[in-house]
Amino acid sequence: MSTPLVVAATVVAVALAVLGGLSTALRRRIGTAHLAGVGLLELLLVAQAVVTVVAMAGGHRPAELATFLAYLVSVVLLPVAGLLWARTEPTRWAGTVVGVAGLAVAVMLWRLLDLWEVTGA
Repeated sequence: MSTPLVVAATVVAVALAVLGGLSTALRRRIGTAHLAGVGLLELLLVAQAVVTVVAMAGGHRPAELATFLAYLVSVVLLPVAGLLWARTEPTRWAGTVVGVAGLAVAVMLWRLLDLWEVTGA
């Protein structure tokens, strides 16, 4: 895993959470800024997943491989699931859904990094 990618994705995820909370507070639905934020976050997460898979193919194995892989797949899918859910929500709470997804991604990324740094050797 790349620590700079984790930091960049965390910054985008937290910004997305703030944007979602702000739109909820202002009683507005999600817009293009939310879509762009989720797109950027997803791009960073896919890049992180590719870097991680390449490192694993090179021989690095985290100690808890199944847990690590479950987190890795989940963290890539979570922003898309949150956005799809938010797009179907016709109320101002759509921003909250995107915000919660962003916060969950931020926490999961640091848990992934923690799992990655503990090797099974």
